[in-house]
Amino acid sequence: MVMQTSLRESMNARSIGSPNCGETMVLAHGYGADQSAWDDVLPGLAAHYRVVVFDWSFSGAVKDPNFFDPDRYATYEGFASDLVGLIDEMGLESVVFVGHSMSGMVGCIASVKRPELFSRLVLVGASPRYMNSDDYEGGFGRSDIEDLMNNIETNFPNWAQAFAGMVVGGDQPSAAVDKFAGSLRRIRPEVALAVAKTVFYCDYRELLGKVSTPTTIVQTTRDVAVPTSVAYFIQEKIRGKSTVEIVDTDGHFPHLTAPNELLDVLGGVLGFEAN
Repeated sequence: MVMQTSLRESMNARSIGSPNCGETMVLAHGYGADQSAWDDVLPGLAAHYRVVVFDWSFSGAVKDPNFFDPDRYATYEGFASDLVGLIDEMGLESVVFVGHSMSGMVGCIASVKRPELFSRLVLVGASPRYMNSDDYEGGFGRSDIEDLMNNIETNFPNWAQAFAGMVVGGDQPSAAVDKFAGSLRRIRPEVALAVAKTVFYCDYRELLGKVSTPTTIVQTTRDVAVPTSVAYFIQEKIRGKSTVEIVDTDGHFPHLTAPNELLDVLGGVLGFEAN
């Protein structure tokens, strides 16, 4: 008899903080990262919440190489199904979901499928579409994205270091850049390419009008991957009550580069005093 691995085990899910803290918060990392991206904000959040962290199927931290199926994850719906499945398996409900980058839209999809599972969405550096069009600034031209795919395919190690430096922020501490570059390099190149196609060619702008969960959109002042205009586009289009909060830092990873400032923003929104 073949034993089926649970999602909790496959996704390296773990819970930090006392179950008596009250609400549960689920932290979802973005493309190229793993759950260690949250290390600097985790203690501050776990003082007020039961916090769940995990690794997406593409992460280099995932032990089972067969967990990632390129067909299943050709859209964000596969990730959203994993998220809902994990929340159900862990017996959670009415969670505060904090999704970085691609995980922001994954959380939006999951909230449309199962709104009762979510009390609030916090979208950190999220975008429904990364490619520019005539009436929308996503941050990347089509040729930029095609070059990105070519570099992943032909020179992955060098691309990973250069991409990390670009999106984390050139003026940021090298430790933050190196941390993201390290997690990115641990991903198998063919998996990194497949997920990059899912992310950079996606278009979930129409989804926003279906999202009714209260939403906080967190944006840094200077993010090369997501223009500030995208945060306000999400706020305008989303169906539920939403606000935009700005973290005064460079780059796409405030949890790596400005963890205390991010905690202050989250504390202000969620009603706790950051330590």
